[in-house]
Order: sequence, then structure tokens, then C-alpha cells
Amino acid sequence: MSTGFDAHERARWSGRAAAYRDTLAALCAGPAESLLDAAGVATGALVLDVGTGTGTVAALAGERGARVVAVDAEPSMLSLVRRRLPTVGLALAALPQLPFAAGTFDAAVANFVVNHVGDPLAALRALRRVVRPGGRVAVTIWPHPAPPAQQVWPDAFAAAGAVRPADLPRVDAGLDFTRSVDGLTDLLRRAGFAAVGGAMVGWTHRTDREAWWDGPANGIGAAGTMLGRQDAATKARIRVEFDRVTAPFVDEDGSLALPTSAVLAHGLAA
Repeated sequence: MSTGFDAHERARWSGRAAAYRDTLAALCAGPAESLLDAAGVATGALVLDVGTGTGTVAALAGERGARVVAVDAEPSMLSLVRRRLPTVGLALAALPQLPFAAGTFDAAVANFVVNHVGDPLAALRALRRVVRPGGRVAVTIWPHPAPPAQQVWPDAFAAAGAVRPADLPRVDAGLDFTRSVDGLTDLLRRAGFAAVGGAMVGWTHRTDREAWWDGPANGIGAAGTMLGRQDAATKARIRVEFDRVTAPFVDEDGSLALPTSAVLAHGLAA
């Protein structure tokens, strides 16, 4: 069942494929190989990539010799992937409504998708349904508390005096879960997975300071929603504070080296 949070997510990603590709897609690529390893993706496997975005995970799965079907809730993402990966099967769909028969796939992956659904447990049950018994599912989420890369934004907002609008939706408290290894693995067990495991995956995201600003400035992610709801004076203060809080991460060449991490969890479909 769709929630108000789901509707909000659909609206904030609408038409933003190119902006995402040019700014924050490289960040989300960080744990992609580990995600595919956890799902056991190998030659000949039929793999579902849910929330494919710009197709990063789908492309890497194809390089392993897997057959890939990719879905996304945002048409502009699918248009981009269609041009980039013409042999990948595509479908417009959003968790938990997946248009596939039970047991269709050998494995399913969802890279930073459970962050963006209003009913995370229903989303994981949908992934389990479409994977054959004994097949693997692997998912990533951003952890809370936020790692340094993502904490840049809350720190800049707080220092600039930005206020979170009261009408921005959140995942309903009765449907939410703790954004940690224990929280995500527990959610997989509740969704009916066996042999559940999880870990924190860390890496350093290297990017240009302007690219790190431009993602949210173009409305990408929760930071983009927050930034977009501020008045001009507050946005100007946020930019000043953004430059200040990112300064410790500037390398000798002027680029940013931002430590970050993701929660990766996996399980077997029963």
C-alpha cells in the first residue's frame, strides 16, 4: 500500500535523473560490488535490480555475466538506463508492487532503495516473493547516525539556522526501523528471510565541492528537499556554512575526500 511518504518520494525524484547522474550517483556506487557479492550474483543468474537509478548496479551485474531486469519508480531514470544499457530488461515499478510472478529471479538487489519507501517491511517481503527459494536478496541503506559525508548537510543547516518544515513527511513510526546493521538484519528476519547477515561497508567518496553542493541544490535527496524549502537569505547562509564544514575534507588538489558508509544486509528467500 502506498503512503504519503511514498508520494513525496515520487514527487521529489520526478525528472531528476540527469541531475542525480551528474552529482550523487557516484556516491551511491560505492558499495555496489559488495552488494552483488552478498547477493551471490554470477554468470547466468537472473537478477532483479530494484530502484536501479542510473543503472550502476545493473551494469556491474551484467559485467559479471548475469541476466538483468531493472526497475525504477521514476520514468526519467528508466529512459537514461535504456540508452545506457539497451540489453537490460526494464520495468516501471515501485516497492512493494513488483510486476513479477513469485520465484522469478535467482537474486534481487536494492541499493539505497529501502531508505525511500514508506513501508520497509512490505518492501522486503516483496523482494522475497519474487526470488526463488534459496535465492539471495541483498540491500543497502544509509545508516543513522549519518557518516561524515552526509553529516555535512545537517551541520550546515543547523549552523545556518535552517528549520525543517513541519509538513515534510516521515516514515510512519509504526513502520520505521533502526537504521543500523542490527535494525536492517532484524527487518530481513521479520520479512521471512533465512541465513541473514549484515555489515557496515565504508569507503571514501571523492568528489568536487560543487558537485557535492549541486546534488541537493538540484533537489536531490532529503538534503535537497530541505534546502529547497528555505528562503533566499537562509540558502545563502547554508552555502557559507557548507563551505566551512567541508573545508576539513579538502584534499591538496582541491577535491573533497568524504568518509562515508552504508549498512549492507542479505538473506536467503525461503
